[in-house]
Amino acid sequence: MPQFLSKQTVLRAVTTSPWTKDFRHLLTFPRHWARRQTRHDPVVKSVAPRDRIKYWNIVPGDQVRLLGDREGRVREVLSVNKLSNRVFVKGGEATKDVQAANKPNFHYSRCQLFIGNYELPVKKGEPPKAVPVFAKRLGSSAPVWNTYLHRYDWKRFATTTEPALPDTPENKQVEIPWPAFVAPERSSPGAYETDRSTVTQVTYEPPAFSLVGPIPRPPSEKEYLKSFANPSQVPSFLPSAPVEVYLVKELSNPHSRAKKQARWQAHQSYTKSLLKQFVDAEVADLRGRSVKVAKEEATYRWKVQLEDDKKADKKRRWKTQEQLAQTDRKLRRKGKKEARIRRRLTELVLEDEPNQVIPRVI
Repeated sequence: MPQFLSKQTVLRAVTTSPWTKDFRHLLTFPRHWARRQTRHDPVVKSVAPRDRIKYWNIVPGDQVRLLGDREGRVREVLSVNKLSNRVFVKGGEATKDVQAANKPNFHYSRCQLFIGNYELPVKKGEPPKAVPVFAKRLGSSAPVWNTYLHRYDWKRFATTTEPALPDTPENKQVEIPWPAFVAPERSSPGAYETDRSTVTQVTYEPPAFSLVGPIPRPPSEKEYLKSFANPSQVPSFLPSAPVEVYLVKELSNPHSRAKKQARWQAHQSYTKSLLKQFVDAEVADLRGRSVKVAKEEATYRWKVQLEDDKKADKKRRWKTQEQLAQTDRKLRRKGKKEARIRRRLTELVLEDEPNQVIPRVI
């Protein structure tokens, strides 16, 4: 687990999940994240890490009552903020379309879990009737890590209730079940959505291979592209084969990590082989030098060659194919213009007019 919280986790501290999968909400984060630089910045509310609740017994989906509420109505928990120990409840003015930040929220300590309705006598001499019972004090079992669901599981129960239940062994610890998971409703596909049967339909049939004969050679990309230029030709590939098989070069990312690593490894292999060529050439012709001096001169020539290759490659990248084609077009237009001017001068004929002198050279 990291030492600090990320900013995205802090901004998305409000959660609707009832499960505890980690203890990231107990981590710290820089204090300046809570300061708003502009009025458009989100509000970040948090308590000290030592005051945060580790195991939450009040989760989204529970029914709670608020201490100090004169009406005493039961509200539904919509979400919780584990950084500020706040519980967002469903109020009379809040609906599903209202954002979580606009819903009424209260501190965790003000919430009492609703256990259920019990038949209890309200006054002496009166028959019992259904009365809502709330948990005044909560207890829990030891949390256990669920390796299948990847979360912590424990049981919660009420040790003290309000109003008090009859003093019986089964009422000493009233177990409170966790809220049932409600799957989100799926809307029917519209006019711009693909039906499930269309998505799961099998449209590719792999070729049948024979165990006796040789394995057929898969058609190349060139053959696939030629089939569009000459549709009358019988294709050597299956029509149901996916296009990605033949256009793997066009559809693959040339800047992926694996391809960058492959190019880097190829360049390293080239530089090592080039150094070996220079060293072998210098050692084969010592000309009175020692082997050490010959290797030093070979290394120097190798570095100069690498620098020249780098400059040539950099110069080559200055002009792209489009720039070279544009330069070629400009040169052709310039040559045509010069030829046109030369032809006009050659075909020029002057009319006989007074004060005209023909040079003697002509």
